[in-house]
Amino acid sequence: MLVVAHRGASDELPENTLPAFERAIEVGADFIEFDVHANERGELVVTHDPPRRGAALPKLDDVLDLARGRIGVMVELKTPYRYRRHGMVARALALLDGDAVVVSFQRAALEEVRVLRPSLRTVQHVGYGVSIRGAAGAWAVGFENGRATRRGIARAQRLGFATTVYTVNEAARMRELEALGVTGIFTDRPALAHSVLRR
Repeated sequence: MLVVAHRGASDELPENTLPAFERAIEVGADFIEFDVHANERGELVVTHDPPRRGAALPKLDDVLDLARGRIGVMVELKTPYRYRRHGMVARALALLDGDAVVVSFQRAALEEVRVLRPSLRTVQHVGYGVSIRGAAGAWAVGFENGRATRRGIARAQRLGFATTVYTVNEAARMRELEALGVTGIFTDRPALAHSVLRR
């Protein structure tokens, strides 16, 4: 099962920061996951919440440079419809290597990804306005941990999707999802996940 460091090793270090991503690499995560917005100047920045004016945030290209050749990246496009004037989706895609994965809650954003970069894998989060069947075209679906049931996971698998679950921080739940054949988990605790799942 893939270990995806949710916003980096965010249980140990401030989320969506270069040190948190570096730590995820150190502990053996398979991917780092992080959130991308555009700031008031149109720069693509890594932060979960909408960027505050003047805030010092990592730039998308800096995070990609840190990760390149060292760890996979799952790039979550946050509310890209807010940043249409900045061409957020196309500009983000232009920076990504071919093995990157693009994640979003917004189906329209992932449809745009598949038009512009059809070879990139996409993860459609489901359960918040998008059904499992409605994720058609995505490589994987993403379930919120509290909504990830045995039945839902099995249905997604029957439809041919890889399956991911966010955010999983307890060892027992990691093992349970592994037994269900889940493809990957997003976790704030990648060191724990690595030890549990690589035992």
